[in-house]
Amino acid sequence: MGHAANRRLDRGVRPGFAEELRVFDPVRLDPMRPPAELASARGSLPRGFVAGEPRMRGAGPMPFPTTGPQGHRGRMRSRLLERGPGGLADYEVLEMLLFLAFKQGDTKPLAKSLINRYGSFARVMTAPQQELLDTPGLGEHSVTAIKLVQDAAIRLSRAELAEQPVLNNWDRLMDYLTAALSRETVEQFRVLFLDSRNRLLADEAQARGTVNHTPVYPREVIKRALELHATALILVHNHPSGDPAPSRADIAMTAEIRSAGELLAVVVHDHIIVGNGRQLSFRREGLL
Repeated sequence: MGHAANRRLDRGVRPGFAEELRVFDPVRLDPMRPPAELASARGSLPRGFVAGEPRMRGAGPMPFPTTGPQGHRGRMRSRLLERGPGGLADYEVLEMLLFLAFKQGDTKPLAKSLINRYGSFARVMTAPQQELLDTPGLGEHSVTAIKLVQDAAIRLSRAELAEQPVLNNWDRLMDYLTAALSRETVEQFRVLFLDSRNRLLADEAQARGTVNHTPVYPREVIKRALELHATALILVHNHPSGDPAPSRADIAMTAEIRSAGELLAVVVHDHIIVGNGRQLSFRREGLL
């Protein structure tokens, strides 16, 4: 792209937009660019990636054999409005989501390359924030748009869960916890606070730890239950390793919270450990 074209792109746009365009260009890998430019772009990619290959080596076949530009924003909006939810392919939804960050230009190549790299639309949405920020083609504006959609999905799932007694909606509860925790890269301990009819009062993160440990204080858990006038709890934490099997520390901590709750008429209904695509219930395993 010539200097005059660059000046036209940079003039009058919001702060940060021109920067995202510059980062976006190497991922796009315009076929008209000479090999020397492609070679220089190689040095800007994260370790394990090569220019023209937006997925890590050894990660298996990519869903899209090409990320060539095609499509039109006006047509995409019309299709979404005409077909409604579910009427677009995953990459098309991501393409439209990137409209929020890139006010001009074709975002389809970037959308396809992101799904190629991470493996699916869901994995793009739930990828760690810093990892997304380090991804060529993305900047603060585009990562904010992605994380906003992830947060909206979790809030919608939580709202649906809160409409009925939690214990009567096990599948919906697992869907919500999986969306909220299954791809976290560090341990997070959460508590679902329930009322006397087992409806969700609050879902709060009590602590975040390392990849294999989270400090939990039973006294603080019960204190918060009393503040919310909760009569029951469901304890939840994730295992970033993907294996939901409980450790001895998990079992001991659960027993401590249960004992503390019994003194103040707060019942611990369950402790759920979320792995990657798997969950374990202490009650169903006979551990509670």
